[in-house]
Amino acid sequence: MTMLAKEGSVLPAAAEGAHGVVEPKVSASVITKAGAAWGVNPGERKLKLINLAAVLLPVVGLLAAIGLLWGIAFDWVQLAIMGLMYLVTAIGITVGFHRMATHKSFNSPAVVRYLLAAAGSMAAQGPVIRWCGEHRKHHQHSDTEEDPHSPHMSANGSWGEGFWAMTKGAFHAHVGWLLRDPAEGLAKYTVDLRKDKALVAASRQFPWLVLAGLVIPAVLGGLITLTWSGALLGFLWGGLVRVLMVHHITWSVNSVCHLWGSKPFDSHDESRNNAIVGILAMGEGWHNNHH
Repeated sequence: MTMLAKEGSVLPAAAEGAHGVVEPKVSASVITKAGAAWGVNPGERKLKLINLAAVLLPVVGLLAAIGLLWGIAFDWVQLAIMGLMYLVTAIGITVGFHRMATHKSFNSPAVVRYLLAAAGSMAAQGPVIRWCGEHRKHHQHSDTEEDPHSPHMSANGSWGEGFWAMTKGAFHAHVGWLLRDPAEGLAKYTVDLRKDKALVAASRQFPWLVLAGLVIPAVLGGLITLTWSGALLGFLWGGLVRVLMVHHITWSVNSVCHLWGSKPFDSHDESRNNAIVGILAMGEGWHNNHH
């Protein structure tokens, strides 16, 4: 595969800066004002602790459940199936949806593009073309009113000051933004993708690919154990629990990585590097570097 663009580059149709990175349309005064408000707010420290807990506690809870259920409803078979499905679908999101389709970071044959898009589709985060449109829009308008999932700015401006306002912003960035129409105003961001037959096919087959992501671990569990209970446990752990894990780790890039972490580069937004999310999300937590 031939590398075509450096990390952080976005589609040609979007407005690009001098180095190929989409620059958000926001004035320095807005960024300064927003940064100051978030930097001195006494509730910020509490919010960071809540974000840390939101990332770690579900993982701790899952590990506790695995320990308590070991030998009863979880064992090496379910662990292997869950790990395999997590790896396949997470690579589908990070490499397929994100690097390949959204940012055009590398070129690949149509069959590879389809397989990566299919793997990402099994994560149940939406059709690949719509996912890419949302992410390209995020890059162009990061932490402004037009950002689909900023914890700092809503469509009507800042979420406000104080702990409750920050909590609302964090919830919106993590999952709240999914409750609105995700296809709104995305056509201009996906012109090139809608000409790619492999990605169009994966997008159209999205419901069936999600179903496949649930059926495959059930079939694996049944074939390995030769029991119906093994098939059920494969469906639960490799299907439902795995989808939950991939969802919340991916969404943490939108929320946690715009609130908590280091900011070594001036990205003109509030993107942050977060090592915890970075490890769980296969490198995606180094979000400030990416922006």
